[in-house]
Amino acid sequence: MGASAATGMQMVAASPCIPACQRVLGSRSVVSAFGRALSTRTGFASCVQTASARPLVASNYKRFAVRAMSQGAVQGLPIDLRGKRAFIAGVADDNGYGWAIAKALAAAGAEILVGTWVPALNIFETSLRRGKFDESRKLPDGSLMEITKVYPLDAVFDTLEDVPEHVKTNKRYAGSSKWTVKEVVETVKDDFGSIDILVHSLANGPEVTKPLLETSRNGYLAAVSASSYSYISLLKHFLPIMNPGGASISLTYIASERTIPGYGGGMSSAKAALESDTRVLAYEAGRKGKIRVNTISAGPLGSRAAKAIGFIEKMIEYSYVNAPLQKELLADEVGNAAAFLVSPLASAITGSTVYVDNGLNTMAIAVDSPTLST
Repeated sequence: MGASAATGMQMVAASPCIPACQRVLGSRSVVSAFGRALSTRTGFASCVQTASARPLVASNYKRFAVRAMSQGAVQGLPIDLRGKRAFIAGVADDNGYGWAIAKALAAAGAEILVGTWVPALNIFETSLRRGKFDESRKLPDGSLMEITKVYPLDAVFDTLEDVPEHVKTNKRYAGSSKWTVKEVVETVKDDFGSIDILVHSLANGPEVTKPLLETSRNGYLAAVSASSYSYISLLKHFLPIMNPGGASISLTYIASERTIPGYGGGMSSAKAALESDTRVLAYEAGRKGKIRVNTISAGPLGSRAAKAIGFIEKMIEYSYVNAPLQKELLADEVGNAAAFLVSPLASAITGSTVYVDNGLNTMAIAVDSPTLST
């Protein structure tokens, strides 16, 4: 849910991503109700403070194929994704939901491929090579998550013919090629033949800070294009090389169905479209390719991308005070839910919006509302 007006689309962690804090503590995350195999280590301290300001686009990216599943005896129902290959669109640093999902899938044994916004690619890969993400790459068995390959990606453009000249010649795209959706899928096919899991973890609203009544037509359409249609395009192009029985997930936000003042620029509309598309795509992809399609409605997280909203700290605090479960929402908890949804344990779940927000979506009135204190 980025909000930069920069050329093209920023591949950022899906909204609203604002890491409540970014201190690497190595504390254990909540163990998934569906299996301890996904128990991962959180990269955030439990606090309500947001990270220091950094570039809106996730600027750090890593090349790894997450294949590290804990080798010890597994109790209960394990989530086993060994032999599966996942493509995660929208990872550009180590503090958003996309990263957390990658780690969860890796811990379950999946191989990880990622697609990152072209202008952020160099910074991400440089940070990865220099070991800046090593602590947050740690998996339950002590190994480091690896990404088999990082692909440059701008999901706003389906084909090279769709890219305007001013983007082609933009210096931020210099040195990269084959980054449109069609080209990326073709390259993945040449490299690996097929995938089993597709994750859409990106969004962008260039006018997100503007009220809807002040949002321009171009700003509104840009938000829907980058945050919603990009998912349709990715699934459309990947579907022919997805193995039957595979799964796809995206990330949405409660603003799709509830009014969140300040979350503007057409982003609420884009999230509503994403959820509606999830149901339609579940039918079409299910009948055409036996692929399941779900979306996760995640609570606020203090990621760098989410800082574009301008009041993410207040959103996190509001959630902590008013949600049924009064605790900080961890990125790992969303990652664990995603791992379950793409696993065989969720083989009958498709077309669903799954809330991972400590139950905030169930509340009709704020607990801290002055009305309740009178």
